[in-house]
Amino acid sequence: METVPTGSPTARRRTVLRGAALASVAGTGLAACSTDGDGGKTPATPTAPVDLGAETEVPKGGAKLYRDANVVVSRSEDGALKAFSTICTHAGCALNKLSGTTLTCPCHGSEFDARTGKVLQAPATEPLHTLSVEAKDGRIVAGPKA
Repeated sequence: METVPTGSPTARRRTVLRGAALASVAGTGLAACSTDGDGGKTPATPTAPVDLGAETEVPKGGAKLYRDANVVVSRSEDGALKAFSTICTHAGCALNKLSGTTLTCPCHGSEFDARTGKVLQAPATEPLHTLSVEAKDGRIVAGPKA
């Protein structure tokens, strides 16, 4: 077995493999923080009114996440609807988890209140962007804020 003196410029196999493994993990982390995963083609918020589904899908005091549209809709106890973009204001990741009325960002763990859009847990500091929403013919329609 050949010995390599300390400080030698010859790279050891273990060092090269460790570096390659770390580079691939770093790349995975960057991909997870991309805004949409399709090269920037999906808008962060609807650019036109979007029919999200039946009005009955959002219970009083609850919320529903519409992942494909990047929208969350909540309904107050008095029946009023509110809608917010589900693009995290910290790093632009799509929020993909709704537990009760709390939205969680998969990238850095920011949490938001689906009823108000307010930040519940950092690192995000800005609230979610408000969207217009209405019930029209028994359907929920959300779109850009007028």
